[in-house]
Amino acid sequence: MSSSSSRSVAPCVLPRRRWLVGVSAAAVLASPVGRAWAQFRVEVTGVGLTQIPVAVALFRGSEGVQPNVPAVVRADLERSGLFRSIDPLPQALDENTRPDLAPWRDRTADALVTGSVNRLADGRYDVRFRLWDVVRAQDLGGLSFPVPAGDLRLAAHRIADYVYEKLIGAAGSFATRIAYVSKQGSRYNLWVADADGENAQSALASPEPIISPVWSPSGRELAYVSFEARKPVIYTHDIATGKRRLLANFKGSNSAPSWSPDGRQLLATLTLGGGSQIYLLDVQGGEPRRLLQSSSIDTEPVFAPDGRSMFFVSDRGGSPQIYRMDLQARNPQRVTFNGNYNISPAISPDSKTLAYIARSGGAFKLHALDLASGVSTPLTDTGADESPSFAPNGQSIIYATKHQGREALMTTSLDGRIKTRLASAPGDIREPAWGPLPR
Repeated sequence: MSSSSSRSVAPCVLPRRRWLVGVSAAAVLASPVGRAWAQFRVEVTGVGLTQIPVAVALFRGSEGVQPNVPAVVRADLERSGLFRSIDPLPQALDENTRPDLAPWRDRTADALVTGSVNRLADGRYDVRFRLWDVVRAQDLGGLSFPVPAGDLRLAAHRIADYVYEKLIGAAGSFATRIAYVSKQGSRYNLWVADADGENAQSALASPEPIISPVWSPSGRELAYVSFEARKPVIYTHDIATGKRRLLANFKGSNSAPSWSPDGRQLLATLTLGGGSQIYLLDVQGGEPRRLLQSSSIDTEPVFAPDGRSMFFVSDRGGSPQIYRMDLQARNPQRVTFNGNYNISPAISPDSKTLAYIARSGGAFKLHALDLASGVSTPLTDTGADESPSFAPNGQSIIYATKHQGREALMTTSLDGRIKTRLASAPGDIREPAWGPLPR
């Protein structure tokens, strides 16, 4: 038996790569929290149409503290491709002192971040910052984050989010998390990491494949498919406690979970009737409800952000294409028309853009479809793309691919101009899923 690295296990809509799946029964091992098997190296290519020059000063008290908070803020902003980092001056600047902005203006900085990192009596750190408009000499505000030492990186991400929102006008996503699956030798791991790939921790380890991780709207749980029972079975998994719950182990295959926006239901592909069909599952249990009656293979369902419709893949037109269906009217309408093989739909948080994988000339490329105009744009120059997932602010898409012969996770802006490569050591790395904004 073999497993696709996409959400589907239906034979008609397999993507270009597969992991071979053994059928031996083995217990899944809940691994202790630990560092990832390989650290990521972040590489940014391309820039936005305009870049805002931002200086992040040395924070008072941050010397010798790891991770270095201002360095993480700089890296976050640079990784977006929308900011150009201005080298800091040698003196540290805290959030309480109004800085002399002239030297920063001379360095062509449009904005300046100052701050401090202070150790508290209880062992925590008080991280404070302030953002300055250098051109207008205006105080743009600031915040403070009392955090344990293990959350210093999170505090830095939140500072970057604040800067991003103030200067770009959209929510940042630096303080979010991603999930992905690695395969090293015969062992599979489900990892949870910061959005930049750092601080990775193993949520689950298994000798059998793990595929299709998806975040709950709260960010507290993941749903995924495990093959430990000699077939695809869907579990939900509490990230904080490691506790998991069997959600779907019906006759045949159980695959491709997708959370409803309210977190109360999941869509899934089941083979209860013999073929791959889409069902609605209640998180609390109960019998699945079949949403479509057809002889076609229907799979890879994803909820639209409003929860009233879904996108899915079907071969009802003769080849795998993506359809949209109102969950009340149940009137499937085809949305992809370019090419004869389009799979792996992911919908943007504002419901305006559909990301998907299209096969063309033997290459699998990430595309973005403007749903209003119907215009589809290829976003990559690679040919082995899979598993797109939107950032919760809708500004980027993460996906798995092969780049220069190496497995990698990459992010791209919606126009394809800015790309970030999270490159790892040799091994398979797949199935990325971007988590929600922190609540």
